[in-house]
Amino acid sequence: MATQTYNANPTLFAPSAQSFRKNNVDTLWLKHGDTDSEEDDDESPIDAQEVFDLLRSINDPEHPLTLEELKVISRDQVTVEGNRVTVEFTPTTPACGMANVIGLAIMVRLYRSLPQRYKVRISMTPGSHQHVEQVTKQLNDKERVAAAMEVDAIMESINNCLSTAGR
Repeated sequence: MATQTYNANPTLFAPSAQSFRKNNVDTLWLKHGDTDSEEDDDESPIDAQEVFDLLRSINDPEHPLTLEELKVISRDQVTVEGNRVTVEFTPTTPACGMANVIGLAIMVRLYRSLPQRYKVRISMTPGSHQHVEQVTKQLNDKERVAAAMEVDAIMESINNCLSTAGR
């Protein structure tokens, strides 16, 4: 699929420090023979850092760079309140033609990774795009998202974005 590059020379930012969870793996995972009777995996809460860690390595659809490196998403743009996850992202340009694909990639990553009890809301930073309201409305309309997921070219773009997720 040929795509037009909307931001041929994006500004790069250094990724934040590696996640606390990845740096402290020994304390986060049970060792062989240990049991965790306090909480069930399906009921364990998540926090904003965990959600950010799921999203930080998603590739931009136009560049071989992550959303974190392009400052499209940061830890401060993720909130978790109970079973509600809210993610705000900032496209690299006000006329970014790939804003929908970026939002869909974030949505798909969270739907594939989080338990079903979590409700996800995706939005764009106010004033960051010429169509903030329209794109945000589309990303949070289940029927529009389902219709987009049926288009092979869109799913190919999303899967390419997600091919590096978690690395």
